[in-house]
Amino acid sequence: MQYFLMRLVIPKKWLFTQTCASQTKKQSHRSEPLSSLPSIPLILTFILVGCGGGGTSDNYIETPPSSGPQTVDNGSCPATNWDAGSMSITHNGIDRQMRVYIPSSYKSDTPSPMILAFHGWGGGENDFLGNETVRNQLDEHNYIMIAPVGLGSSESSPASWSFRGSTTGLDGDGTNPLIEGDSDKICDPDLTPNYTYPSCAGIAENTCSWTQCQDDDLSFVTSLVTQAQENLCVDGDRIFATGGSNGGMFVWDLGNNESTASIFRAVAPIIGLPHRGYADQPIKSDGLPVILVTGMLDTTVPPGNWDDKSFTTTTNGESYFYTGASAIAEKWAEALDCDTSVPPTITSLSITSELECRSWDFCRNADSYPSVLDCRGNQMGHAYNFDESWPLIIDFFNDR
Repeated sequence: MQYFLMRLVIPKKWLFTQTCASQTKKQSHRSEPLSSLPSIPLILTFILVGCGGGGTSDNYIETPPSSGPQTVDNGSCPATNWDAGSMSITHNGIDRQMRVYIPSSYKSDTPSPMILAFHGWGGGENDFLGNETVRNQLDEHNYIMIAPVGLGSSESSPASWSFRGSTTGLDGDGTNPLIEGDSDKICDPDLTPNYTYPSCAGIAENTCSWTQCQDDDLSFVTSLVTQAQENLCVDGDRIFATGGSNGGMFVWDLGNNESTASIFRAVAPIIGLPHRGYADQPIKSDGLPVILVTGMLDTTVPPGNWDDKSFTTTTNGESYFYTGASAIAEKWAEALDCDTSVPPTITSLSITSELECRSWDFCRNADSYPSVLDCRGNQMGHAYNFDESWPLIIDFFNDR
């Protein structure tokens, strides 16, 4: 055990706290000003006691939070070889289409943050970039956006993204004996058409499978990010992911895969939830901030009620089973050490939005915004609702 004697003269505006790994108090993103300190400098003598043994220590002196992640000096940026517009790269021998958006404020010698945007089932490169609100916000805040296109059209099927359960048709927890009549499927085959793609022959376990199996989309994302950093001036510490519907479902998997989780600073799934049984925490060791946007009137991917942590079922004539929004948000909040012993509460936002957002206190990596935000539109169905959702998402990303 080590002891350090320190004598400091400090002004009123600074506060130093000593914490130990076994005694750490979580700090809320809602910090209160210290009004009880005297107006003259204080002379403090205190002892810092080392906790634990060995050559490393969990001790630290907390300092006031920064205004956000600082732009990383990438040395020299690569030559900007990619132009704005549609293009393709080859992955596993397959041409993968995408659209690149370069903001008007982009500078070839200054790293810019980047967002990957994944379209919904049957969508394309303009799901996000076809919207004026999205483009204006990208320009204003200097975000590069790459909108890749999923596979499937060559099979005479809608373009889609592959994620856990969607190719096999199986849920994540098998047959649950606690649920009467439960099955191991992600849908009720008697009520749901067979969407199984030809490329999933031998992979799909039942007729609930509904996305392509032509390429490994997780590996494609890793390759895409690498090539983007080789051809654009990208801030490698500020790469984000968003997606809508099927693309939003895929975004959850990006946080649950070892090859992709460490790439992203934060993610924003829109009207997309994991299938039933896949309510897993992100693999990233220190958690992964997330803002989830869903619609309470959505019958395609219903979020469920605020206090409902069970799975939800589509009510649009089919019968797919999804993890509820409250359940997956809480799992990701736990990974960020949020206080999930109490229900999330309504959160005041720095921008005006018709969405109701709830969060937990004491989350790590929280600054102006909590690290996990569960946002829902009371009058919102299965739609991106960019006028309300996108400024909020950009503000959330800016805070990281």
